[in-house]
Amino acid sequence: MSTGVIIVLIVIVVGVVAAAAALALRARGATGGSGLKRRFGPEYERTVARHNGDAKAAEQELGARVQEHGSLQEKPLEPAAREQYQARWAAAQERFVDSPREAMSDVDQLLGEVAGARGFPDVQEYEKQFDALSVHHADHVHGYRRVHRVVTTRANGTPESQAGTEEMREAMLEARDLFDDLMNDDNRNGSGHGGGGRHSFGAFNKQALKGS
Repeated sequence: MSTGVIIVLIVIVVGVVAAAAALALRARGATGGSGLKRRFGPEYERTVARHNGDAKAAEQELGARVQEHGSLQEKPLEPAAREQYQARWAAAQERFVDSPREAMSDVDQLLGEVAGARGFPDVQEYEKQFDALSVHHADHVHGYRRVHRVVTTRANGTPESQAGTEEMREAMLEARDLFDDLMNDDNRNGSGHGGGGRHSFGAFNKQALKGS
C-alpha cells in the first residue's frame, strides 16, 4: 500500500471520528442541563423537586424522556373528531358548575384520548403518555397531571381526594391550555414547548370557567 493511500485513509478516519464527536456533542447539548432547562421549563424544576433537589437524577430522567419520545411526530386530527372533542370539553365545563369532581374525571379521560389520537402513547399508559407529552408540550402538561391526580386520589380514597373547588378550577384552567395545544395542528411536528396559535373558543371557555 502506497504512502499516499495510507494518508488518504488516515484523513478519512479522522474525518469520521470528528463527525461522530460533533454529533455526540450536539446530542449532549439537547439533553444536557441547560438544554433540558430550556426544553422543559417549569417541568424541569418540578422534576428536580421530585428528586429531592438532585438535579443530576432529574436530568437523567428528563434526558431519558427526550431519547424515548423526542422523535414522535404528532398526527393531525380529523375534523369530525376535533368537533367531538370540543363538544366534550364544553360539556365537561358546564358539568363543573354542579359536579366538579365528575367534570374533572371527564377532562382526565378526554385529554388522554386526544393525546392518543395525536399519536402519543395510549391513555391506558398514563405515565408513558405523560412523559411523551412533557417532551412536546412541556409548558402546559402540568394541568393534565393535576387533573389526573385529583381523579386517581379520589378513586383511591386518599386524603388528597379532598381537593377544594378552587383548586379543581385552577387545575381545569391549566388543563385547558394543554387541550388547546393538542387541538392545534401547528404542534404536530413536536415543537418542544407548547404554544402556537390559540382558538377563540379556548379563550371564551376559559373565561366562562373562571366565572362558574
